[in-house]
Amino acid sequence: MTRREILRQSLLAGGFWLSGLDQTALCRSLTRRRADLGREPSFLGVVPFSGESNPPMGEPLGTELDGRLFTDVSAITPHTPLTPTERFFVRTRASKLLDPTRWDIQIGGLVSKATTIPVEDLARKSRAMGVHLMECSGNPRAAHFGMISAAEWDGVPFEEILGKANPQASGTHVLVSGFDRYQEESMTSVPGASWIFRRDQLLSSQAFLATGMNGQLLSPDHGAPVRLVVPGWYGCVCIKWVNQIDFVAADAPATAQMREYASRTLQKGVPSLACDYEPATIGSAAIPIRLEKWRVDQKIIYRVAGIGWGPGSSGKWQIRFSPEEEFIPVDTVVAAVGDTWSFWSYRWLPKKTGEFTIRLRLPGEKHDTRKLSSGYYDRSVEIPEI
Repeated sequence: MTRREILRQSLLAGGFWLSGLDQTALCRSLTRRRADLGREPSFLGVVPFSGESNPPMGEPLGTELDGRLFTDVSAITPHTPLTPTERFFVRTRASKLLDPTRWDIQIGGLVSKATTIPVEDLARKSRAMGVHLMECSGNPRAAHFGMISAAEWDGVPFEEILGKANPQASGTHVLVSGFDRYQEESMTSVPGASWIFRRDQLLSSQAFLATGMNGQLLSPDHGAPVRLVVPGWYGCVCIKWVNQIDFVAADAPATAQMREYASRTLQKGVPSLACDYEPATIGSAAIPIRLEKWRVDQKIIYRVAGIGWGPGSSGKWQIRFSPEEEFIPVDTVVAAVGDTWSFWSYRWLPKKTGEFTIRLRLPGEKHDTRKLSSGYYDRSVEIPEI
């Protein structure tokens, strides 16, 4: 079976994810054992994951604080790692009271003199900030883990913003706040978008104020005219509609948003002081995004395709299909360019039918895998035929 035949089979049968893989790796994976694979593998379809709801993917839902947009992660490939702007996930949609046409950012708090930065100044200084992934800390299984996306960003390094201020010695922390007033009362969230950082955290993470994504200006739902992006941290800290930056003391109380997201960012309880919060950094994680069913020489073979992200995501992922099984290495891992995803796959021959729960792990790595190990990213599937 040639590479061209493999690609044609996957495209004609709707297995578009395969077309994104490195074809050499794909050919090696599918032709590992000639006795199993034969000459004419037939794509039989995609097996859906079970126990998950079925919300519309890539379409805006609801309004304001209750507004959402879920990214279809099954469409992510090594050749298309970036999410189009109109499909990039949204945790909160823009307020109906928002007017992005007139915008300034106020810098105040424990400073010698308050400063105003017109958004036009940011726009003039904006430049490429690279490709970065963003994940909501409450990325839900019910929405197919669709609150995660990657984009190419434009903006201004936060270091330059800090350079415009003259903070007092007691102003050791930085409070970043955004416009967060709404016309409608929320059923799911608490208004008050703000987060407090140590100054060195904003510098070491290479945080920036974003004005654009994927070569376009930010949309209102994605934080226009300006939002904070902290690479490697959860989306709840990436404040949208930034209009205020204040220097505060080390004993500043935690904000309402920090308290709301304490458990989702794996804090120890709900600390009352901002200085007691651990950095809300994204842990190492992986999920299956697609389960393909093939027929080869009258034998059913399944192929699990997935993504990994966070520190060490290009490492040696292992997979299992039930708690009684041992973890075993996946077949292939392909790393994407930039701060996005790794892509992995595994050829699976289940020994019985029934319900299976798929979990990944990253052994031997000194990374934060608490969410992954807890089963947060598990996905279940019903196998009716082997």
